[in-house]
Amino acid sequence: MQQEVIIVGGGMVGLSLALMLAKSNIAVKLLEAIKYPNYDDATVAPYHSSFDARNTALSRRTVQIYQKLGLWDALQEHATPILEVHITEQGSFGKARLVAEQEKVESFGQVIENAWLGRVLLTQVRQQPLIELIDGVQVSSLQQDGEYVYLEAKQSEQNTYSLKSKLVIAADGRDSFCRQALGVGVDVHDYDQVAIVTAVQTSKPHGQVGFERFSHLGPLALLPLPGEYRRSVVWPVKKGTEGEWLGEENDQHFLDALQKTYGDRAGKFQKTGKRFSFPLSQVLADKQAVGRVILMGNAAHTIHPVAGQGFNLCMRDADVLMRFIQEQIAKSADIGEPEMLKAYEQSRLADQKRVIKFCDSVVRGFSNQNPVLKLLRNTGLVAFDVIPGIKPLVANYAMGLKA
Repeated sequence: MQQEVIIVGGGMVGLSLALMLAKSNIAVKLLEAIKYPNYDDATVAPYHSSFDARNTALSRRTVQIYQKLGLWDALQEHATPILEVHITEQGSFGKARLVAEQEKVESFGQVIENAWLGRVLLTQVRQQPLIELIDGVQVSSLQQDGEYVYLEAKQSEQNTYSLKSKLVIAADGRDSFCRQALGVGVDVHDYDQVAIVTAVQTSKPHGQVGFERFSHLGPLALLPLPGEYRRSVVWPVKKGTEGEWLGEENDQHFLDALQKTYGDRAGKFQKTGKRFSFPLSQVLADKQAVGRVILMGNAAHTIHPVAGQGFNLCMRDADVLMRFIQEQIAKSADIGEPEMLKAYEQSRLADQKRVIKFCDSVVRGFSNQNPVLKLLRNTGLVAFDVIPGIKPLVANYAMGLKA
């Protein structure tokens, strides 16, 4: 009998999971609230990398997952590897350098444009006969008994769906409807910060080097983008002050601030794209497995983007969930068995907690201006650069190779 899974939410995590399931010969119904663009339509232009595209740093582990799916060759067209990372703190003597070659890895990950990643995933999903994509649809009810999960979804007043499945994967984002329908609470920590995100052009080529720089504003990231002189910027500011940095009239002001922060490391900051801002908060679901429903992606955990770990953590979750599902299939067992989903949740907690703690302590550690802490941090960064054995640990950690 053909096993079937329903996924609610067709963002990057939902689309990736649908492809993983189909590869294991499981049929998928994928429900997404927004209407996707139709790339077969002659009026939709071929993909052009826009200057200010949003992007994601994919860890090596995530790249390996996409390689397994046979997607990496296509994705690589609009991705660039990070071969070195420099970690410094403004006004301090500590600095750490990670060089991929020295750490015996091909890269510390790949920076990819979200729009391209989304486009490749969506194109693949549409070509996959085992996946039925239902977009522009709002889930309005979720209930379950011991045997099935029942969903009601509305596309329009006339068009409603009543669906049931042995397993539902809820990847419907930070404000997940499914999570609320299950009555699962969340633990929210607001950092009182907003991240400003954009792309800039610099006079020096990036040479595939990324910078993490800690200032009194918090951690700033400057990562290489496809195109020799383009870099992506993540710049956290105190909530309420973001207006100072947004809008075309503040372009020069923003470029000047970057120049002051990074000095000559990137040469002259010549041009900035449009800045986007989003509030930084950490949202953790109290439970991720409830009966035959599993919460995935931001519905399960939304974390501070400082170390670029959020999406990579979601992909590790997806990879491990697939392992559990494949074991069930191998013994012809029920793929939505609540005990198995609980076991999956237990198996992921240590990795999730570690990443969350790491991101949280980096933000708190570097946002705190206590001079004693400052000294410890500096000596910490110095130790990081000279004590053998520490760097490979951190590098492996950031690449998400430890599942």
